Amino acid sequence: MSFLTLDLNLLRVFDAVMTEQNLTRAASRLAMTQPAVSNALRRLREALGDELLIRTAHGVKPTLRAETLWPAVRRALSELEEAITPEQNFDIATASNTFRMAMADATAALWLPALVRSIEREAPSLTIRMVPLTTREPRPMLLRGDIDLAVGFFPGVVAQLAGGQGVSVSPIRHEQLYSGHYVCVMRKNHPLAKDELTLDSYCSANHLLVSFSGRAHGLIDETLAQLGRERRILLTVNQFFTAGRVVATSDLITVLPRHLIASTGITGALITKELPFATPNVHVDMLWHERDTRSPAHKWLRSHLSGTTSENFVKLSSVAEKRAV
Repeated sequence: MSFLTLDLNLLRVFDAVMTEQNLTRAASRLAMTQPAVSNALRRLREALGDELLIRTAHGVKPTLRAETLWPAVRRALSELEEAITPEQNFDIATASNTFRMAMADATAALWLPALVRSIEREAPSLTIRMVPLTTREPRPMLLRGDIDLAVGFFPGVVAQLAGGQGVSVSPIRHEQLYSGHYVCVMRKNHPLAKDELTLDSYCSANHLLVSFSGRAHGLIDETLAQLGRERRILLTVNQFFTAGRVVATSDLITVLPRHLIASTGITGALITKELPFATPNVHVDMLWHERDTRSPAHKWLRSHLSGTTSENFVKLSSVAEKRAV
């Protein structure tokens, strides 16, 4: 193959298919027919002497050559697009984009008020549609285009995206927004409220677990297993707000990220205690699809969320806590 004779339009098709991981969505993105996209990929395969993309039941899977090639192609096309189509013409004040976002109820309760104020002030024509977050694995939703942004605690996903060996090149991007820690939460007059929380007293209590899937096993259970201990999970719920309400009116105890307690709206009825064992920090991350990386409106949205620094987020939590009843 000679680079001088290579049709560079084929690289645009290759980039779109790698981004979408699906021929139909890539064709829509490029305003082409699917047969035209398939034909372009065939020509690129012949030029490069590699299959590049292999069809699977869920879309296409890149070969090692494709994974190696894509970052350079993506970078080059982005630089060309930026040079040819400068963003100075974009005006967030007149943008009318609609964004679908997925967050847990507590995260949304703390983050959305500031976002809405910014939209009212700077981007009055933007629209936000919230989608329930029912999983710690939002990548399929992003790949299918069901959502434009996911915000939450995604430890397994972020670990892979951060450079886990053997992980295929991914069109999903991420940024950490906030880092906090877990605490034990119980009602003010709980039998364990007056004394120091020990490992024995913690394990002997009945527990509530916030679980999006309903699975009665979580990070805390994995930590206890390493200590040769276990706890009884009497109830699982899929909302932090519900968790606070149940704990405030029962002898169940739960573990929550400290910054999310304010979202229960009843902080006056709850107390927190440090856990009698070490746990990893809980990180709030923002995930989005590569297809939206250079979208000016999407960049504005991400910039607003990432601009809510740890210090500002703590302030948001404090305000919500003072307003709790």
